[in-house]
Amino acid sequence: MSVYAMRRLKQWLVGSYQTDNSAFVPYDRTLLWFTFGLAVVGFVMVTSASMPVGQRLAEDPFLFAKRDGIYMIVALCLALVTMRVPMAVWQRYSSLMLFGSILLLLVVLAVGSSVNGASRWIAFGPLRIQPAELSKLALFCYLSSYLVRKVEEVRNNFWGFCKPMGVMLILAVLLLLQPDLGTVVVLFVTTLALLFLAGAKIWQFLAIIGTGIAAVVMLIIVEPYRVRRITSFLEPWEDPFGSGYQLTQSLMAFGRGDLLGQGLGNSVQKLEYLPEAHTDFIFSILAEELGYIGVVLVLLMVFFIAFRAMQIGRRALLLDQRFSGFLACSIGIWFTFQTLVNVGAAAGMLPTKGLTLPLISYGGSSLIIMSTAIVMLLRIDYESRLAQAQAFVRSPK
Repeated sequence: MSVYAMRRLKQWLVGSYQTDNSAFVPYDRTLLWFTFGLAVVGFVMVTSASMPVGQRLAEDPFLFAKRDGIYMIVALCLALVTMRVPMAVWQRYSSLMLFGSILLLLVVLAVGSSVNGASRWIAFGPLRIQPAELSKLALFCYLSSYLVRKVEEVRNNFWGFCKPMGVMLILAVLLLLQPDLGTVVVLFVTTLALLFLAGAKIWQFLAIIGTGIAAVVMLIIVEPYRVRRITSFLEPWEDPFGSGYQLTQSLMAFGRGDLLGQGLGNSVQKLEYLPEAHTDFIFSILAEELGYIGVVLVLLMVFFIAFRAMQIGRRALLLDQRFSGFLACSIGIWFTFQTLVNVGAAAGMLPTKGLTLPLISYGGSSLIIMSTAIVMLLRIDYESRLAQAQAFVRSPK
């Protein structure tokens, strides 16, 4: 293969671009490839981890694989539409999105279906929607729009800092009524991080963080099941067949995985020893079947997507595309923190929070919302590259 052909292939795969029109590439192809890679890994692992449960529930080992495939097709179709929506439209209707998510959170409290004691889903025939997932994207769009309008007020006025925290508090109350403490933690951390990037003062953070920690401690104390989660997380082997059962089974999966894993499909823990093996604890099955090497590769892919999100956000902010910049950064923080919580819970480093592993765990709402967020990153990157290319063309020679 010639040097020219190799260079063209690399440009097509990586999506690198220069400032002249001849080498312009409209989006980050590396980000797209890594997203597809994680989605494929997720589909394979959901298929492997869900076979015993599918066989028991419907005598169909591919029950959840078929559903996951349908969700992926829906996500892909929605992505094709989302990619054509300018970021100005998301900014214009961010308040309407937030209002819609609040309305859905109220509806789920009234008519939501309950699973394992939590009312988090609205059923539409065979499909179930989890409004909590939509609330994340809606809140981050609203916060990004708010920071475009009120960034100086956030930096110089404590009330300007408290307003977005108040909006987050409304969502937090509705989510805690489900109950869903994990999503509340994600919203709280991402909101604080976004306000920090906007330039809010340190003492404001210390006050809010202190209040937040106190609130979380009280929420844990008032619910006995949350206290059991904390105690089982600290010493799971004291009650391996009771409160520590799920975590001990997860740790066994990690131990069996070793360096190279047991091989795809050869997990023992997925044979209904480990509850929620295809959802919250799919990372444990991945570690058991693919080993340390598989774990490292998946985490590197997640790290790259989050890193690129922050890079895209930084470039948009430098181009004065503030809504796009803040939104891209919030997506990167959200993606990173939710992965941290899921992996930390599976590995016994954090209490169990019931959060999915982005693009990998089974769950239609999570997959659709996370893929939509990634496509929004591609759209932000496209608009930033287009602005840079136009600026170069219009600049005097």
